[in-house]
Amino acid sequence: MAKNHGPSVKDDETYQALREDGASKEKAARIANAKGASKKGGKSEPYEEWTKDELYDRAQEIGVEGRSDMSKPQLVKALRNH
Repeated sequence: MAKNHGPSVKDDETYQALREDGASKEKAARIANAKGASKKGGKSEPYEEWTKDELYDRAQEIGVEGRSDMSKPQLVKALRNH
């Protein structure tokens, strides 16, 4: 049974499953709070097909440090590793 992790975590079951798989608290909360977190197989295009502005906006949403100085390939790498 999933524990209630407070109002900052919207999907407790997803959060708990990610934590059990070794995800950090930050990463588990970020994924559990994403829209459609319980759905698999999103329809989003690969990052390489996004514009640099779209990548920058996504990096800003999730708090990637140093994003304003990054090239498109650097933004892709930062988003994948955040």
